[in-house]
Amino acid sequence: MPRKEKNKMEKIVEICCGSYYDAKMAALGGAKRIELNSALHLGGLTPSLASLKLVKEEFDLNVICMVRPRGAGFHYNDEDFKVMLSDAELLMQHHADGLAFGILNAQGEVDIERNRQIIAIIKKYNGTAVFHRAFDCVKDPFATMETLISLGVDRVLTSGLEAKAMDGKEMIKQLQERFNGRIEILAGSGINAANANEMIAYTGIHQVHSSCKDWLNDPTTTANGVTYAYADEAHHNDYDIVSLELVKKIVETVNQ
Repeated sequence: MPRKEKNKMEKIVEICCGSYYDAKMAALGGAKRIELNSALHLGGLTPSLASLKLVKEEFDLNVICMVRPRGAGFHYNDEDFKVMLSDAELLMQHHADGLAFGILNAQGEVDIERNRQIIAIIKKYNGTAVFHRAFDCVKDPFATMETLISLGVDRVLTSGLEAKAMDGKEMIKQLQERFNGRIEILAGSGINAANANEMIAYTGIHQVHSSCKDWLNDPTTTANGVTYAYADEAHHNDYDIVSLELVKKIVETVNQ
């Protein structure tokens, strides 16, 4: 049975994790819930079952697993969707507390039937259905929210249809005011210890999503004219991780 948060109005900091290591830092830093991914530099893809298994065995965390088979947008072909259905089933079988997902049609609207199938898998295991930032790509956020509520989505991760959540805080406030009590609003993108409480106070939401990102060096990233770098020049030979100190800072700030 998935572990649920005890108090739905308690302030919650969800940490966006790209690995078992990241989840460990989130747990040590005092977080209670994470979104578990792989490949965060692509916006987050489906995590491995091994990472989920280790996290659930070793840490007292509510774990929302990403279901996203590739980078770019959210309009998937039949082959992608077949993998998503299988991933959803496997992740829930291995004790994910819920899934983050989002499927759009070619017009940028919610693909009702495909999302319904993902949600049915989640609910079969009494899990939490989270529609991720595909929401920020839709044309009509209010109509979309009604659609998601009708489908049984529990929570929406959004930046308010802007690149960064602080720039979209007016939209997030409107969504919270209009849909409070019917669906949870989780603000994410650019949220940190310096702005989390401002976001909460201004919008009326009670939960935020933060990457708490830092970098570690891998000296084997570039050699002999070959490079596997993916970051900008400042972090050319680095890979991104969750910072224990940044997790501690935002958790302490929000809960003070």
